[in-house]
Amino acid sequence: MSEINVVPYIDVMLVLLVIFMVTTPLLTQGVEVDLPEAISDAVKDPDVEPFLLSVDRNGQLFVNEEKQPVSGEEIIRKAAIVHKRNPKTPFLVKGDRRVEYQAVMTAMVLLKQAGVPKVGLVTEPPEK
Repeated sequence: MSEINVVPYIDVMLVLLVIFMVTTPLLTQGVEVDLPEAISDAVKDPDVEPFLLSVDRNGQLFVNEEKQPVSGEEIIRKAAIVHKRNPKTPFLVKGDRRVEYQAVMTAMVLLKQAGVPKVGLVTEPPEK
């Protein structure tokens, strides 16, 4: 009667677990944006992943958590694809508090050109 020795498989599984635990926090880094404070409601459907368009303090645009700035044409293309696949996707603009108002409005106009009917603004709750 032969048996399978599972001890090596358990060792490999534990090593992979440690590797994933160490690398996961490194993958969730995003663009640094200092958000303005305001009292607002949370996004209504937390199950749907929002399309996030970030505007940093220099006015550069970033889609979701990408590290590289994106051009206006690329934003329109990506937003149109996401909106076509799921019209219920929330589209949010995350603008730095030190950026000019024009840069945030440009981001909102690009989303409107992609056919997005509603665009929300991301804020931080005020400190008490």
